Formats: sequence, structure tokens, C-alpha cells
Amino acid sequence: MEKKEIENREDVFLLVSEFYKKIRKDPELGPFFNRVIKDWDAHIERLTTFWESSLFITKKLENRYYGNPLQVHIQVDQENHNSITQVHFGLWMNLWFQTLDEYFEGEIAQNAKNRARKMGSFMYLNIFEARQHQI
Repeated sequence: MEKKEIENREDVFLLVSEFYKKIRKDPELGPFFNRVIKDWDAHIERLTTFWESSLFITKKLENRYYGNPLQVHIQVDQENHNSITQVHFGLWMNLWFQTLDEYFEGEIAQNAKNRARKMGSFMYLNIFEARQHQI
């Protein structure tokens, strides 16, 4: 398959869909996601909108993501007895990069890697901090 630049929502949808196929099958990550996500189609659409908004900040988009992914991840960690670790974030990142490298190349694909690195670090640090504030 020939790699291409990420250009539009359809490309982002392909990326997100293929990535979550890997996530769902992963022995470490799959149990977290499969337990929490009840409607996979809705989740894929929401995450497609999230990544489209993140990657095409200056583009006029039909859909924009407005949500609080940090709060969702903190809640998932709490519901899983604070068991999400940096290893899980590393596995997530590896699968994200692998999926990007399978289908895409170019500046926006690299930006998707950079944003994932930043978001992963931000999420994990904030999840860890939220644990300190639990009663």
C-alpha cells in the first residue's frame, strides 16, 4: 500500500479506525477499552472528530471536538483502581505510531505523532496528579 499525507476527515477516520482495531485486540490495552467503550462506532466518530480538530486547527471543519478527554481518562483510571501505568501509554503510543507508519507519511503524520507524545505525557502526569487528590 502506498503511503500518503493525511489530507481530510476520511484519512483521519482510516487512521483512527485501524488504530482502534489494534487497540481492541491488544492483550494489555484491549481490556481497558473494551470494558469502558460500549458503542465503538460512536467512539470512532468522536475520536475522528478529536484528531481532525487537532490536526487541522486552521481548517474550516464541519465538526469540531469540544470535550474534556483528560477528565474522561482520569475517570477511567479511577474506575480501574488507578491501574493505568506509563507502560499502557507506551503501548498506546507504539500502536499509534505503527498505524500512522502503515498508512501515512508527511508533515501532518509527523504532527500526529508529536501531538500524541505531548497528549500522552500530559494525560499520564495529570492522571497521576489526580490520584494524589483522591480521598
